[in-house]
Amino acid sequence: MELPSPRVNSARLPAFMGRTVRLPCKVLKFQGTSAIVEACDGGQVEVRLNPNSDLSATFVEIIGQVVGESAIKFLFGISLDSDKELDMKLVNDVVELTFDPRFKKMFPE
Repeated sequence: MELPSPRVNSARLPAFMGRTVRLPCKVLKFQGTSAIVEACDGGQVEVRLNPNSDLSATFVEIIGQVVGESAIKFLFGISLDSDKELDMKLVNDVVELTFDPRFKKMFPE
């Protein structure tokens, strides 16, 4: 059975050390074998890429393993690009709601 991969922001990354998570973000720049992204809460996260990583979109949801307080290892990326700017504040509000105790049955950690 697969464990759920919770959607997180940069502030919640340290609580998921070693686990697979989903990080909605905006790609800012590439540095060697890493990318620097801005998570939906505005925090910056280092994404450690592999040779097959595809981050060609501006807005992506990165599925990866948390390897540091502000770093994840890339496993897969999903483009969130559209013809309009993604409202990252709204995305962050949704992320935070998934951790609200009222919705624990809908969004298990």
